[in-house]
Amino acid sequence: MLGDNQEDARLKASWDDFCDQLKSAGDMVFRDTTPKHSIDRAKGFRMLARNVSLALQFCLENNDPDFPELLHYFDPLRKQGGDNTDALYVGAPINGQHTYRISGSRGDARFFAVTVLEDGDTPWGGAVVGNLIDSDIEVDEQGNFEIILSPDEHPGNWIKTTPGSWRVTFRQFFADWENEQPMIARIDRLGELAHNPDFSPAQLEQGLADSAAWVRSSTTYWADMLNKWKLQPNQFLSYRQLDDNPIDATPGGEPLICYWQLPKDEVLIVRVTPPTDADYWAVEFGNCWWETMDYRYRLCSTNCHHASLEENGELILVVAHQDPGVANWLDPSAHVEGYITTRWLGSSHYPVPQCQQIKKDQLDAYLPAGMARVNAEQRAEQLAARRRGVIKRFGY
Repeated sequence: MLGDNQEDARLKASWDDFCDQLKSAGDMVFRDTTPKHSIDRAKGFRMLARNVSLALQFCLENNDPDFPELLHYFDPLRKQGGDNTDALYVGAPINGQHTYRISGSRGDARFFAVTVLEDGDTPWGGAVVGNLIDSDIEVDEQGNFEIILSPDEHPGNWIKTTPGSWRVTFRQFFADWENEQPMIARIDRLGELAHNPDFSPAQLEQGLADSAAWVRSSTTYWADMLNKWKLQPNQFLSYRQLDDNPIDATPGGEPLICYWQLPKDEVLIVRVTPPTDADYWAVEFGNCWWETMDYRYRLCSTNCHHASLEENGELILVVAHQDPGVANWLDPSAHVEGYITTRWLGSSHYPVPQCQQIKKDQLDAYLPAGMARVNAEQRAEQLAARRRGVIKRFGY
């Protein structure tokens, strides 16, 4: 019973404080800037609950840089910060003063990058230490690779770490969801190491405190960030135009973000000509908490593989609450406000999409006469393919 162990009071206090901190984190949902709609309030609390597991992964479970594991961050059930609908993000903690070997099979995701971050003032770290992107990475004929993270120079794939280096992240962006294979890899710290199985009350206390703080700070950080775009709706703007953000660390490109607000009787038309020299491009779509919609079951994104382009190369997106029968429909999924992100990676220029908001009964007058249409059977197959692709990517 309570009191049988001299650490019982400390352990109970640690747990009670963890629960109290999570309870108070819910105040964020009722900020003045939060939409008043029931779906947004409910999803705000769901977002907090979803990110408890990610916080525990970072701060309590996979937080030993001597014995790190490459674990995934986001998926259809755990999101924040504008997670890319096409992505599989995996990463591990590191200590920049040590040497690590990452080895495995690259897979064939359309875009592949490795980033090392320093610790910093944001919940996701600080400055970028170094990157390896796609063709920068030497891969053998069987698709196998080895990357060294170390303060000391190494031949081949090497990222030079600093004393403050804190985390390594792999970004895999899939264009053809059903046919591109994800990476299979491991990370090992080099040197003589002996794993210690002990786990102390002090470790629990610190891990729970850090986890609760991370839930609060990370979700608030991204909600505050998206509010900057909310002040200029229907305009695609980069981070650099609104914020000097050290953790927008997707290398090789320029995300452009737009906040939309759409009454049920209106539609939003977005037009842009994607760069033909881009290695990869995508359109992401999500809610006011900077979470993507449920991309397993909703048509809420497109990319360089899936999109239907006009004969002149133009991409026309239609945000509408009811299916408008066009190929590039973005489904608000019962929301009336949220964000759109375009990513152009490996391109020589970053075209800025233009928005036009109209009444839904005017839509046909604003679309090209020959624009590609889809019927109910084709739409059903579009959606079925999304779920098959998600299962392949995450192994569900």
